[in-house]
This record gives sequence, structure tokens and C-alpha cells, in this order.
Amino acid sequence: MKTAIINARVKPELKQDVEKILSQLGITTTQAVTMFFEQIKLKRGIPFDLVLPNEETLAAIKDAETNQNLETVNIEQLKAQMTQ
Repeated sequence: MKTAIINARVKPELKQDVEKILSQLGITTTQAVTMFFEQIKLKRGIPFDLVLPNEETLAAIKDAETNQNLETVNIEQLKAQMTQ
């Protein structure tokens, strides 16, 4: 029987965006948190890498946020790159 309660404060926009995605996946926030906890237990740690981005990635993030140095790529180009 599940009886433990977790309270977490997050930005309302983040909660709304995440709940929309989870809904599309067919799971509730509670189910997602439970799956996250199960993975922490299974892996005995956070189930994904926690790393700081390198300088190249930081520059790309800054460019994306400021709409600078962006390339236009269409879906056919992406498909071709994936099959190489």
C-alpha cells in the first residue's frame, strides 16, 4: 500500500509542460516519480549522467538562446545523416 507523500516545489510552467508530456505518454506524475525512484534504487544513484557541459556545448546553447550562428536543416538532410 502506498502511503508516503512527497512535496516538491517547481515552477508552475515546468509542472504544466511536464504533465502534458507525461499525459501524452499515458502516465501520471505520481507514476513518473515512482519510476524515477525505482531507477534510483536499481542503479543505486541518479539514472542519468550529471555532467557540466563543455565549452562547445555552452557556446551552442548560448547561440540557440540568442538565435545566432544557426543552420537551417531540413528533415531529408537529417535522415541522410542518420543513414551514413
